[in-house]
Amino acid sequence: MIAFSERLKDLRTEKNLTMKQVADGIQVSEVSISRWESNARIPNIYNAIALAKFFKVSVDYLLGVED
Repeated sequence: MIAFSERLKDLRTEKNLTMKQVADGIQVSEVSISRWESNARIPNIYNAIALAKFFKVSVDYLLGVED
């Protein structure tokens, strides 16, 4: 199972987005995105949903539950 942090970084880099652009898009700090990508923290459910909507993927995909 792919870790959330890997999925987030892969999605961001595939779309050529900076951490700041993603952070602004879901209204969190750039530090939050950095911590999530480095696996230092995990987002709460509301931020996970916001990320899934932002990237147009399911929460299950983002969390590595499905491919």
